[in-house]
Amino acid sequence: MTTEEVFQELKNRLAGKTPDQLANSQGIYQFNLSGDDGAQYYVAVTPSGATVESGTAPAPGVTISMTAADFKALAQGQLNPMSAFMSGKLSVAGDMGLALKLQTLIS
Repeated sequence: MTTEEVFQELKNRLAGKTPDQLANSQGIYQFNLSGDDGAQYYVAVTPSGATVESGTAPAPGVTISMTAADFKALAQGQLNPMSAFMSGKLSVAGDMGLALKLQTLIS
């Protein structure tokens, strides 16, 4: 699965969530993915829903940096986000509270 396909799947999952389900995850999540199939994407969660865009967000609340391969494993439930963080596979800049909501958002 490519990085683009993972984000398209994420976009489809988020479209199926109600504003109530997204209420606790509001903010802008920037993903900077390196390595093979690396890319930049951001997810903006607002009271009216969530959007997924390629590129760089103007003012992200949290920035997640990792390899594209590790992100794919995370998105598919094969990599635990806390383990990835503790082992240095995932780095976080910005609002740690938003980062902690990442697993709920992407699964």
